[in-house]
Amino acid sequence: MRSRAPVAIGGGGMKANNWLRRSGSGVGGEFSFRSTGSEHDLAVMVSDFIEIGSAGAESWRSSDSDSGFSDLAYLADRISLYKLSVNDQYESDLIMIVKSLILSISEAHQFEKPDTCDSSCILRSLVKLLQSSGYDAALCASKWQTCVKVPGGEHEYIDVINGGSERYIIDIDFRSHFQIARAVKTYNVVLSSLPPVYVGNMTKLKQILQIMVEAARYSLDQNSMPLPPWRSLPYLEAKWESPCQRIATFDSVTAFSSSHQHCISLLRRLKSFIISDFSHLN
Repeated sequence: MRSRAPVAIGGGGMKANNWLRRSGSGVGGEFSFRSTGSEHDLAVMVSDFIEIGSAGAESWRSSDSDSGFSDLAYLADRISLYKLSVNDQYESDLIMIVKSLILSISEAHQFEKPDTCDSSCILRSLVKLLQSSGYDAALCASKWQTCVKVPGGEHEYIDVINGGSERYIIDIDFRSHFQIARAVKTYNVVLSSLPPVYVGNMTKLKQILQIMVEAARYSLDQNSMPLPPWRSLPYLEAKWESPCQRIATFDSVTAFSSSHQHCISLLRRLKSFIISDFSHLN
């Protein structure tokens, strides 16, 4: 199951438990929250956060101050530079092959999942295609426990090992990790500057995470809201740095069922982004 995070809404108290289970669409995907820690402790943490952040709900601002606009524009430029900076030919080739393979994934058949699927079938398909192309690719299922104010969770992504040394991360729904409540307009500009599919090493990934935490903190400050723990740098880094189970083989494929509607929607969205990228290169 891929990691998912809650979307903040106004109110507190008994609304916290309903808020934990809330699921809705947005730029980058569908959200809920899964944690390996105590559900009661997490509910208390969420309730406390809502009570603190609700003070700014009545005066929600979608616009930025002049200085803030330039700050966030600068962060968007930094992300664009990171997107253009490719370490070597191997990474450049991997980025292109990942995009091409995603375009080749059919909606007709995906891997069997015992419960409601949340893009895991796309990850498994992409792993098999990368392996067929000669890459040492595997599905990584990470999990971490609640620590202090950082909630526990779990996440699925792909890694590719180059000659047993360099490790490349592939995250197919990258923008979804940075959704925040009541974002100002320029934060959404920063968000849209991110690649929809991240392909790169951990060093570059951590640099992007730091930028996005800085941007999220600014946007939330505009509405007198604190940075939620599931958008903090330690929580974000835990998704890709926590111990993970590396899975290279999967069950046989099966036809899509109603539980794969999220996957179909995500796959179509990814293909649209990639086709748009390719058209800009021509």
